[in-house]
Amino acid sequence: MDDYAQLLAYGINRFGSLTALEAQLPGCRSAEQLRALTDDRYLSLLARRVFRAGLKHSLVDAKWPAFEEAFFGFDPDKVVLMGPERIERLMQDRRLIRHLGKLRSVPINAQMLLDMRAEQGSVGALIAGWPETDITALWRLLAKRGNQLGGLSAPRFLRMAGKDTFVPTTDVVAALKARGVVEKAPTSQRDLAATQAYFNQLHSQSGRPMCQLSMMLAYTVNH
Repeated sequence: MDDYAQLLAYGINRFGSLTALEAQLPGCRSAEQLRALTDDRYLSLLARRVFRAGLKHSLVDAKWPAFEEAFFGFDPDKVVLMGPERIERLMQDRRLIRHLGKLRSVPINAQMLLDMRAEQGSVGALIAGWPETDITALWRLLAKRGNQLGGLSAPRFLRMAGKDTFVPTTDVVAALKARGVVEKAPTSQRDLAATQAYFNQLHSQSGRPMCQLSMMLAYTVNH
């Protein structure tokens, strides 16, 4: 029995049927949908991910209309012009989450997206065209060129945008360790490559998107 067959059998056993398992699994956007998403929406999602890190998501989401207003609807051409004095003034806005480092990250990440637009035509074109079989390279690109995008922030941003990706959450890492893929959370290039190869294997066996395989792996961890 291959690894995917074991995952599927475990999921069906856990939820009682294939239909019940399918109901638990996430979906992702098509390449056409990713291309259609405008650059301002990508910047909004990216900023929201940065502010969600370490905070209750519902708290951040409740404040997001105020963030949309404060950052000009996250139009990257406007946001990139926000200088230090403007950001300092936002620290006095009680409607926002007043974290200076995260507020400063928004114009920096706006510049990254503008650079991507210049190179690819749009952020959506870059993300849509990136192969899921090398998705960890896109994580590294975002972390290197962006700001506050280390750890799980890059894959979580992509998941929020609807790009198919796995996410090495605590449960997924525990499942990978149990299968001998890695010995710890994959942060080194070697461990990221091993993790990517394992997910590529599962994808080849199943045809399922990476986001579903990621969830199915997490379900094998008992709580």
